[in-house]
Amino acid sequence: MKNSKSMKNHSRHYIEMAFNTDNNKRLDNPDGYGKRTGQCGDTIEFFLMVAQGCIHRILFKTNGCLNTNACANTVVYLSNGKTIKNAWDITSEDIVNYLETLPEKDTHCAELATGAFYLALFNYQKLQRSPCKKIYGKKQAER
Repeated sequence: MKNSKSMKNHSRHYIEMAFNTDNNKRLDNPDGYGKRTGQCGDTIEFFLMVAQGCIHRILFKTNGCLNTNACANTVVYLSNGKTIKNAWDITSEDIVNYLETLPEKDTHCAELATGAFYLALFNYQKLQRSPCKKIYGKKQAER
């Protein structure tokens, strides 16, 4: 993956998602947060901002490889603007299909990304049922 020769074998979508760093940053006080570490040691954290039931901003932080970065960016691309209900429909297969050339041995990166994303969606829904938890959590962080 490190040399340009191996990049010639990848789709435009894969290359764009693998090298995009615009979304790889933390978001303070998100409406939803999910973190997952895979067996390979890569970790992805997702940070959601939701307005009127739709994801209007999603960022992530990862320490992973190009494949993990590509999968996390694909989650951002596929979920931005979707309702929370529809965001649950995004699957690891959707990520693999969008990227087109994710190596078969690295489909676990897509599973890692969807797992962390689902945790962020679940966290958002949980906070909607108990909004004081988000406020209390923010106050604790400020101490």
